[in-house]
Amino acid sequence: MNEKMRQARQNKNLSQTELAKMIGVSRQTINMIENGDYNPTIALCLKICRTLECTLNDLFWED
Repeated sequence: MNEKMRQARQNKNLSQTELAKMIGVSRQTINMIENGDYNPTIALCLKICRTLECTLNDLFWED
């Protein structure tokens, strides 16, 4: 589960649908990433990071 990404999205007051539209994917893709059911490409990770104003480490590095 990617709780870091979910929290960053919620901190920006974005729904899954809004984030998905901003980066050009479906809401289901965002849902699957947040639930740990889908490993996004590095290109998609970078789009997410830019949109949420976070680094790759902030969102995708496991502690």
